[in-house]
Amino acid sequence: MINVENLVKSYGARLLLDGINFRINSRERVGLVGRNGHGKTTLLRLITGKERPDSGQIVIPRNYRIGYVRQHIQFSQPTVLAEGMQALPPHEQEHHWKVAKILAGLGFDNADLGRPPEEFSGGFQVRLNLAKALVSEPDLLLLDEPTNYLDIASIRWVQRYLSDWPHELMVITHDRSFMDGVVTHVLGLHRRKARKIQGNTQKYYDQIARDEEIFEKTRLNDERRRKEVEQFITRFRAKARLAGMVQSRIKTLSKMDSKAKLDQIKNLEFTFRSVPFNAKQVATLDNLAFGYETGRDLIRNLDLTIGAGERVAVIGKNGRGKTTLLKLMAGVLKPRKGSITYHPNVVRGFYEQTHVQSLVPGRTVEEEILYSAEGVERQNARNICGAMLFSGDDALKKISILSGGEKARVMLGKLIATPGNLLLLDEPTNHLDMDACDALIAALDSFDGTLVLVTHNELFLHALADRLVVFRENTIEIFEGGYRHFLDQGGWDGEEGEASPKKRAQSRPSLNKQAKKELRRERSALTTERSRVVKPLKIKIDALEGEIEFQEARLTELSHAMEEASQGGEGERISALAVEINSCQQEIDRLFADLEVATEAYETQKAQFEQRLADLEADFFAARG
Repeated sequence: MINVENLVKSYGARLLLDGINFRINSRERVGLVGRNGHGKTTLLRLITGKERPDSGQIVIPRNYRIGYVRQHIQFSQPTVLAEGMQALPPHEQEHHWKVAKILAGLGFDNADLGRPPEEFSGGFQVRLNLAKALVSEPDLLLLDEPTNYLDIASIRWVQRYLSDWPHELMVITHDRSFMDGVVTHVLGLHRRKARKIQGNTQKYYDQIARDEEIFEKTRLNDERRRKEVEQFITRFRAKARLAGMVQSRIKTLSKMDSKAKLDQIKNLEFTFRSVPFNAKQVATLDNLAFGYETGRDLIRNLDLTIGAGERVAVIGKNGRGKTTLLKLMAGVLKPRKGSITYHPNVVRGFYEQTHVQSLVPGRTVEEEILYSAEGVERQNARNICGAMLFSGDDALKKISILSGGEKARVMLGKLIATPGNLLLLDEPTNHLDMDACDALIAALDSFDGTLVLVTHNELFLHALADRLVVFRENTIEIFEGGYRHFLDQGGWDGEEGEASPKKRAQSRPSLNKQAKKELRRERSALTTERSRVVKPLKIKIDALEGEIEFQEARLTELSHAMEEASQGGEGERISALAVEINSCQQEIDRLFADLEVATEAYETQKAQFEQRLADLEADFFAARG
């Protein structure tokens, strides 16, 4: 258990933490949330003693051990297993099996355990440091973005492992589904203060919204009351017989606190610019093969047809070829065999973090986004800068002084500014905070074009994917359906043991070229039918949601008008407003009822088409078995 008491931390003139207080109790697992730059990592550094507060204190019990993932890569042992065993508690020095189990969960296979740590990539070296933090079993484990270097199978394993963590835990992550699957409490840094609640992130953000709504209503009421008192004093100050009442009001006024209006915190909102596309098929991948090493293909015999408007997620463990596939589709790499054919009207946009070298060091963030495409106006560029967390003067920073993560956000901003109808995105969430990830999901969901996305973020997969390209151990499986359906059908079971042959692509018979074309044709026809049936329902849902927002805004205006009329004693206006408010509320109720019906129809139709696509492929292979 630790206590944080009246902690203050600033950098120059910028106050980051202003007298924050909270406690982490025994066995609590706490998710630390807040926007980028609001002090999350600083707080962890204060707890570990790497930085000192301006004032206040962190009370830590004697002999209380705090563990965290070392960012400094320095190893002293000859093998991965021996390096991991160094971190074991003194009474477990020989428990090599415990280290091996955690390393396996983080993606190291048996052969890797005997290899020198220096032979591995930077990402796997960070995983080794994470394994050392886990096996050391500290009283408080601090994790700052632990999912950044993990693939989806390892993220799921770590989530299960941490949900059974026997001590205290504090974790920062942009992956909301991961956090909600692990934590018992959420601690938020908001407006330089700390607020801790029991529950998940949604409960925390709902509570913050309610608190700020109550604060604003109280502030307005206090302000109105203050004006009434001031008016009374001004009006009757000169009347001797009311001198006592006036003095009483003056005393009351002196005791009234004046609440300052809360600074407006802008919600991140942005949209991808789209180019119209009227054809049925965007791209066809035919018998695609590619490998970096002679005789070892990462991708082989891949056939895939992508229809207009589809959301295709590419998933699997690291090193299997997901990013390579996107590079092939973007034209950065050339296939060793096979072809990728695009419709002539396709306009591609590609996001991949290593493209940061294309940025011009002497330009500012704003200039890079301004020059990314024709027709980008300065105000639009500024808005995109803000959406990518470069607000105010930060938009005028030179590219040359930005960190790697900041440059990656600039690349994403350039993509937002560039019109297209096919987005190829490789891990776009890695350098975004939770609010920015939510905004990105909304922007991608409303994008009119086609999306091919590589991500380990399961929230994105649940929200966006309607088809999956799954990179398995030695095969690539095309899964016709969303991520929830994928998990229901066995999902990742095969990544940690023997897969059911009924659920694995490798159990299917091979198809000749003519059969592949026939399958593509039938799948394309069903996809077109799905778009014809499902898209109007999605349009109706969007229209209903927009009308609900309009009516709710109107209801708020009417309520304010009613409050003013009541204060002024305007009887006729009160009656008229009451009728309008009742009518508006009835309209909102009707719209919500229609929205419920439309949403149910949309989900039903979408699920039916997912099943039909899955059945089509299963029947097709069964007939040729």
